[in-house]
Amino acid sequence: MKLITAIVQNDDANKLISALRENGFSCTKLSSTGGFLSSGNTTIMSGVDDNKVDEEIEIIRAICKTKKKITAAIPPSSFSTVGGYLPQTIEISVGGAVVFVTPVDRFEKI
Repeated sequence: MKLITAIVQNDDANKLISALRENGFSCTKLSSTGGFLSSGNTTIMSGVDDNKVDEEIEIIRAICKTKKKITAAIPPSSFSTVGGYLPQTIEISVGGAVVFVTPVDRFEKI
């Protein structure tokens, strides 16, 4: 048995959970924060049989795609500015998923 831990964007979490359940996978949702731009994340944990790991990862891959986002560049330090600061926008990639697959020695549902 394996424990799959997937850290996904909040925007993808509910759709992913629905897709996992439709395909017979159970999961637990944990709210989490952090990451680039301190955007909201959701951590989804799922215990699966060894032979189902690739199937679940394919579902995660299909739902949690990277997207382009326009955001303001980080302003320079106040120590180095002279005059006003005009923010510049940059395009970044967000989304996707970070997935960990961990062996499970013992599992009990009590």
